[in-house]
Amino acid sequence: MRVLIAGESSGVSREEFRKLGHDAWSCDLQPADDGSEFHYQCDVFEILGEEWDLMIAHPPCTYLTNSAAWAYGDGPYHQGVKEGTLVGEARRNARREALIFVQRLMDAPIPMVAIENPVGAISTKIKKPSQYIQPFDFGEDASKKTGLWLKGLPPLEPTGYIEPRVVGYTPAGKEIQRWANQTDSGQNKLTPTANRWKERSRTYRGWAVAMAEQWGGMT
Repeated sequence: MRVLIAGESSGVSREEFRKLGHDAWSCDLQPADDGSEFHYQCDVFEILGEEWDLMIAHPPCTYLTNSAAWAYGDGPYHQGVKEGTLVGEARRNARREALIFVQRLMDAPIPMVAIENPVGAISTKIKKPSQYIQPFDFGEDASKKTGLWLKGLPPLEPTGYIEPRVVGYTPAGKEIQRWANQTDSGQNKLTPTANRWKERSRTYRGWAVAMAEQWGGMT
């Protein structure tokens, strides 16, 4: 199969498909982290017209997630606004552009398409996902509820459940569960840094392996 991994610089998914003999390429505006020759550093729409059998797309989620919902209003804002943060009409315009980008990916002339994104605007503004997946169902000690919008592909089947740690109990006696990427309060452990966005967007290898093994024989 000819496989395009759009919005990936890490090469995680690309390499899992290549291990199985597929002609897999990644594409991103950033260079490939691993220096691979099988990477397009360009706008993905420049290469969508090539003969691809499968595209797995990871559109930027900055303006698609439900986080920073306060910034879509016109203020006044109850917290300080960091320099460079879009707010109000500018942020609403950015979300509209992000949704147009996603719709163009969905409409790509490729037989099989999977679009991955966290819970957010795609499900309310375009359509609900085909399924939600969690890394802890694919052998990863992490929690990150993520939607998959699928065309011509079956839902991913879980490959191995990772038990969480128990950090306490609710007043009703129910366990409060957390995975390794979470603090006891449930927040992501990654501290704010310049590369935080990149680390949080990296595809879990357990997902990449499942996609390659389960979708790699669809033709």
